[in-house]
Amino acid sequence: MFRLLIAGIFAITAFATSASAAELVMFEQRGCIWCEAWDREIGPAYANTEEGKRAPLRRVDIQQEIPVDISYIPVERFTPTFVLVDDGKEIGRIRGYPGDEFFWFLLSDMLSKLDDKAS
Repeated sequence: MFRLLIAGIFAITAFATSASAAELVMFEQRGCIWCEAWDREIGPAYANTEEGKRAPLRRVDIQQEIPVDISYIPVERFTPTFVLVDDGKEIGRIRGYPGDEFFWFLLSDMLSKLDDKAS
């Protein structure tokens, strides 16, 4: 019984922690050439960057059911769409993939809003 109680507390704590952490949601779909370009140019390095550590990537296929925990995000049919979320709120979005340099610039701008929020 005690183990079950501890496991329950751990699960609730883990969910609460992950729900409030910033993440970058990438809405994509099969056959999207711009999603594929992002995958080639940014994807392999993203998780290892400061931006990727601050806002881990979460991929969501718009042709599938949207996960309940992010159902509050308006989904567009244009892919890729990147949505920065934090604490259950949308902070900003990038519609499309504008190339690697412009992507990093736009992402940096969105992440700076997290700093403004913390102040």
